Amino acid sequence: MDQADAALRRIVLTVALLNLAYFAIEFAVALAIGSVSLFADSIDFLEDASVNILIVIALAWSAASRARVGMVLSLILLLPAIATIWAAWNKYNLPVAPAPVPLSLTGAGALAVNATCAVLLVRFRGRSGSLTRAAFLSARNDVLANLAIIGAGVITGLLWQSAWPDLIVGAGIAIMNADAAREVWAAARAEHIAAKA
Repeated sequence: MDQADAALRRIVLTVALLNLAYFAIEFAVALAIGSVSLFADSIDFLEDASVNILIVIALAWSAASRARVGMVLSLILLLPAIATIWAAWNKYNLPVAPAPVPLSLTGAGALAVNATCAVLLVRFRGRSGSLTRAAFLSARNDVLANLAIIGAGVITGLLWQSAWPDLIVGAGIAIMNADAAREVWAAARAEHIAAKA
């Protein structure tokens, strides 16, 4: 393994541990205040931790094997979208607005973690194909989701005491995860075809 691969492995492992730690925090707050968007984002943190641990393991594999792992990762990226749809349906049936201050503060903490992960991964996003692309896209999308969560908290607290801002942001997170899964699948398929040629 060359120095660049070793550096990439260290960065991806750091990102995995950061994601796992913040999953526990955000999941607990999501359950406490009944937030769909925090629930969706916390499941996304757990998914990101799993993806990054898998990437650390797969970095030493052949290009064909990494491409297959990339396809599996694209399917894993769909899990938060499915979990969010379930949480949104439950919230729709019992539309109580989450507490806006914990919602925004937890979103701000998630933003700090995801921004750190995106900065750590940005220089490696083109290395090792769909694997590091999946990690970078996930962190980048999470930054956008966290900004939306903060906005939902502000809107709920100041303008519209309703469950809808939280539900809308949760749905947006699900759509973003589905699109990232599609993009990683396409990249992994192209790599798989190139590796077989």
